[in-house]
Amino acid sequence: MNLDVLLNSYQNDPRIFTIADKIVLPQPQKLHLSGLQGSSPQFIINAVFNHPAAAKINHLVILRDAEEAAYFHNTMENISNALNIFYFPSSYKTKKNYKLLNSSHVMLRTECLTKFSTAAPSARVGTIVTYPEALFEKVVLSKTLSENIISFKQGETVDVDGILKRFVEYGFSRTDFVYEPGQFAVRGGILDIYSFGNEKPYRIELFGNEIDSIRIFDPENQLSERKLLQVNIIPNVETQFDSGEKVSLLHFLPDNTAVWTADWEFIKEKIVQQEEDLETFLEIERINKSQATSSRLQNEHDELSEKKAVSEIDFVKANVLEEQIKQRHIIEFGNKAYFSKADNEQLTTVNFSIKPQPAFNRQFNLLIQNLKDHEQKKYNIFLFADNPKQLERLHSIFSDLKAEIQFTPIPTSIHEGFIDDDLKIVCYTDHQIFQRYHKYKVKQAFSKNKALTLKTL
Repeated sequence: MNLDVLLNSYQNDPRIFTIADKIVLPQPQKLHLSGLQGSSPQFIINAVFNHPAAAKINHLVILRDAEEAAYFHNTMENISNALNIFYFPSSYKTKKNYKLLNSSHVMLRTECLTKFSTAAPSARVGTIVTYPEALFEKVVLSKTLSENIISFKQGETVDVDGILKRFVEYGFSRTDFVYEPGQFAVRGGILDIYSFGNEKPYRIELFGNEIDSIRIFDPENQLSERKLLQVNIIPNVETQFDSGEKVSLLHFLPDNTAVWTADWEFIKEKIVQQEEDLETFLEIERINKSQATSSRLQNEHDELSEKKAVSEIDFVKANVLEEQIKQRHIIEFGNKAYFSKADNEQLTTVNFSIKPQPAFNRQFNLLIQNLKDHEQKKYNIFLFADNPKQLERLHSIFSDLKAEIQFTPIPTSIHEGFIDDDLKIVCYTDHQIFQRYHKYKVKQAFSKNKALTLKTL
């Protein structure tokens, strides 16, 4: 038994068929999945995503905050190994500063939006995991984004001077070495460009005006990693487009997108709070505007990481988002359903009997007894750990305590363990067993701090 066996248990669950059948109906459906605990929602969404009936459905998952969304995204990536699960963060470094951009977050947003804007109509792109602050920001229109992509193909002839001029028009800054999104460098017949839509920069080697090769390279050591036949260069979607070219994420996404949310009432309150914070920020900006023009010093890095102008029309209000969500299939998986109650609409409730992983407080006798109890009830036991050595450690502990526990080791991590009484499955995580902090991972663009050694060359 392995992870595939566990995933197939959910894939073949009749309740997954019910959910998948509902979200392909022509009229928006309201569903509430009750009784989900731990990381079980990720297994449910993964099963629905892979169900043949829902093969053309995109999914938007809205969580309560950035941390919850990051953990949720990590678990979904780990159990599926899919490349089309996108973490969609807020553009900003801090919650209450609507000018200072986080280049890594802009990169992640751009990557996601580009995938959706360049997809064929009605095609399935993937799953987006996001949170209130990210949902509050408008995004560039799909048509506008796709029209402003610069493509390069190996073997094609290009107007180098025209391309460099276009880079500048798109907000890219010329540097000696590229070390973060929004920069380009030219050295002889080599053009380095750090797109806003990719984790690492591209190196385009020219033979005259012909593209001889395209590679991805590591900005830290400047070494090429692999060859590519074609690349798309994406401008900064947060600074290069007018407010009139922006819409809400819900408006941007194709019609074949279902919305999953754990607690919309709480999420809506956070977006309303964002509206109030934005109003305060804009008022302070107006007061300080005259002082800023005379006393503020900006360098090239500031220009790349700050929005020049912030306006209320760059954001979308909570009540507008709520109305847009109502036009789609909604699957709520929190303690209570919000949308059917608000509109007195018919609700399909799908019941699950799942409990969170107990706290054993590093008392392995309690853990062993718990696992033996489940073994006697014919439960299948899966233990998850990011590091395979931790699974070996658990096996050694069981052996030392003379406990013969039959479990399936899964060398990947999920954020929170759970017990599924319906499918008779136990999924425990090593970091909860050993009471270790479990850190989420989010893709990062190369940072300015890492590039200090490059700048001194």
